[in-house]
Amino acid sequence: MAFDIEMIKAVYEKYPSRIAAARKAVGRPLTLTEKILYAHLSEGDPKSAYERGVSYVDFQPDRVAMQDATAQMALLQFMQAGRDQVAVPSTVHCDHLIQAEVGAVADLTKAKDKNREVYEFLSSVSNKYGIGFWKPGAGIIHQVVLENYAFPGGMMIGTDSHTPNAGGLGMIAIGVGGADACDVMAGLPWELKFPKLIGVKLTGKLSGWTSAKDVILKVAGILTVKGGTGAIVEYFGEGANSLSATGKGTICNMGAEIGATTSIFGYDEKTAAYLKGTDRADIVSLADGIKEYLNGDEEVYANPEKYFDQVIEINLSELEPHVNGPFTPDLAWPLSKFAAAVKENGWPAKLEVGLIGSCTNSSYEDISRAASLAQQAVDKKLVAKSEYTITPGSEQVRFTVERDGFLNIFDQMGGVVLANACGPCIGQWARHGAEKQEKNSIITSFNRNFAKRADGNPNTHSFVASPEIVTALAIAGDLTFNPMTDSLTNEEGVQVKLEEPSGLELPTKGFAVEDAGYQAPAENGSEVSVIVDVNSERLQLLEPFAPWEGTDLTGLKLLIKAKGKCTTDHISMAGPWLRFRGHLDNISNNMLIGAVNYFNEETNKVKNQLNGEYAEVPYVQRQYKQFGVGSIVVGDENYGEGSSREHAAMEPRFLGVRAILVKSFARIHETNLKKQGMLALTFANPADYDLIQEDDNIDIVGLDSFAPGLPLTVVLNHADGSKDEIKVNHTYNAGQIGWFKAGSALNLIKGGA
Repeated sequence: MAFDIEMIKAVYEKYPSRIAAARKAVGRPLTLTEKILYAHLSEGDPKSAYERGVSYVDFQPDRVAMQDATAQMALLQFMQAGRDQVAVPSTVHCDHLIQAEVGAVADLTKAKDKNREVYEFLSSVSNKYGIGFWKPGAGIIHQVVLENYAFPGGMMIGTDSHTPNAGGLGMIAIGVGGADACDVMAGLPWELKFPKLIGVKLTGKLSGWTSAKDVILKVAGILTVKGGTGAIVEYFGEGANSLSATGKGTICNMGAEIGATTSIFGYDEKTAAYLKGTDRADIVSLADGIKEYLNGDEEVYANPEKYFDQVIEINLSELEPHVNGPFTPDLAWPLSKFAAAVKENGWPAKLEVGLIGSCTNSSYEDISRAASLAQQAVDKKLVAKSEYTITPGSEQVRFTVERDGFLNIFDQMGGVVLANACGPCIGQWARHGAEKQEKNSIITSFNRNFAKRADGNPNTHSFVASPEIVTALAIAGDLTFNPMTDSLTNEEGVQVKLEEPSGLELPTKGFAVEDAGYQAPAENGSEVSVIVDVNSERLQLLEPFAPWEGTDLTGLKLLIKAKGKCTTDHISMAGPWLRFRGHLDNISNNMLIGAVNYFNEETNKVKNQLNGEYAEVPYVQRQYKQFGVGSIVVGDENYGEGSSREHAAMEPRFLGVRAILVKSFARIHETNLKKQGMLALTFANPADYDLIQEDDNIDIVGLDSFAPGLPLTVVLNHADGSKDEIKVNHTYNAGQIGWFKAGSALNLIKGGA
């Protein structure tokens, strides 16, 4: 689990010349984001690389990180690439397949048995190809990466949308689909449209009930779930320097909820302290030698409006704790206004469950501050009115907080410690009673709170806050309780108040762990066998997708016209479907079952144009595939937001959908579609969405001259004999058009292109 010090030396050695060349090319001071991106450009990139939001650019990341749910498909693809070993340091982390139900020990034991063949596959394929393997129970990918691999000025891609967590240590860390990870592990450059830049200037200093989580909750309220799309968010200022490294990680982690490509903080004393505290003093010595390259230029921060596309300023001294939700992470409420919002909107005020931890807030600091409130509850004879769960981010954190007595405090308060895994945050929660679909409220320190995400109940009102606020509200059992101003009645009938939480950024005795859960790969992988049972329901070797026929696509049936929000959770649900992440045929049975059909306002019920009957979306699409009929999916704004899961792109491709036509795409999903040889198209005029009719047969014309920047034509052949012709746009460059023609990016890799 070494942090590859020689690789980091090599990265830092190229910084002076690379950044000097970049500064000369653009003729102005540089932001931190630009410095890291320019230092990681692949050789021979044109000057057009410096255009923000315009050109696709090739980068060379330093490492790859994969979580177990997405690693299955990524590695099944990598097995076809013809390499003996991965080209860059890579790791697999088993965190997504552990379902929370009873408690850490029982849940982990059950998961190891239930997912045995998947874990054995991931272990053996990692062993064979030189990939570090973190066993189930080792921790959540982003916390483990922060503790072991993230470093200032590095570039990493990861097969999870919250990969930006590593930005807390000054790393450009970007969530991608498995096909992107496959490319980089195969030694190919990684492509990204050069991002726009959003600067967030932080002044003042946090105090009292306010935490780093409240910074991103505030930013989410300002920018909304798509305000950061196509941009990297760079935090700076005296306020940024005052935040702990893990607090910065929290902010960067949840930056995925504003659609940002990633988020980042500069290198400072807090970064150095965390690196030293996690046994990486060698990195500090190297980073101290190039400090000027690990922050933006002074002129940039002095006049940010000149160098960022947008600037936001937040005074941490004035920032109030926030609660965001329900059903969306950008509905931001200052704590002082939240109780009124609960009452005015008729949200259930009774709090059923409070959940802290997850990849967003599971650091030592987070748990110690929450434990300080739990201790107060015990001391003040308060009994928690809500269920309360704690999800440690890693075995190292769990072991350390148990040693320091925090888990015992939670136990006295009635808390339940869950496994070191994602659990309820991603829908891996066997919540008792959720099947009744009763209206209720929960509050978490997680990052996402879309309807049905945590427990599958569309009537669960899920709110997001800091671990401190979650703990206080769980003690009260009431969403209208404000711990900053209100009192509670204890078991003796006495009115008591909770005092401000307190905690430590790092353990005074240092971190400790008996078994971190790491497996190093074999030195010689050629002797390792990777076995996939042909009769397995969970794993399936891949067959290449067919190349483009060389003609326009005509006679496509409309599969579904999705209305409103259509996230990757709607396209390819998680929860119980996670068990099929390595079996493309089986998991395709969840394709678009959560999307709302525009024509009947129902989910998983669309018209089969072959017989006029209504049926489930996957069933109808399999009918079209059986009869050799292509289809098209139409969607709304920000289609495919949320998780990075490439299954949401692979499933329609596998079942014969030829194109996705929407008002706008979320970045990762658009790239995933392109990688799989799909047509990802947007309405030139968003109002043309209204022209799509349920019985349309659709033609996509102009593919014989498919070229960058050249729109295509879509012909809507209506059932009454009339037709509409509309223009549709795309963002394909020449290389991506090559993916489409070859049938997928992987087909080009295998062909040696």
